[in-house]
Amino acid sequence: MSSSFARAEEPVDTAQGIIQSQIDAFLNDDAKTAYSFASPTIRGKFQSESAFFDMVKKGYAPVYRPGNFAFGRSKVEGDMVVQEVLISGPDGKDWTALYQLMKQPDGSYKINGVHMVRAAPGPAI
Repeated sequence: MSSSFARAEEPVDTAQGIIQSQIDAFLNDDAKTAYSFASPTIRGKFQSESAFFDMVKKGYAPVYRPGNFAFGRSKVEGDMVVQEVLISGPDGKDWTALYQLMKQPDGSYKINGVHMVRAAPGPAI
């Protein structure tokens, strides 16, 4: 494996680790940790951990309480990573969550949005 390939994969590995950690935080009802992965844009819309947590509970039940989930396709465009996550929701229905993560000025990645699609897997990302 060439080193350029390894570097190309690094943002994807980082993004998947962040998504996994945030889902773990949701499963543990850890609002503080879950909120820590949100981008400044998301924090601007939901200015407290509890407001953010309530929004996820109400609008993103498959992410908040997933059954099984697996990482699907990913795409890196400049400072953005789009990661497809195939999720079984708490009702047993299949969803595709398209996570958008943005590279921050400090070099870290934060979740900048999640688009839920009712089905698995969707068209090209």
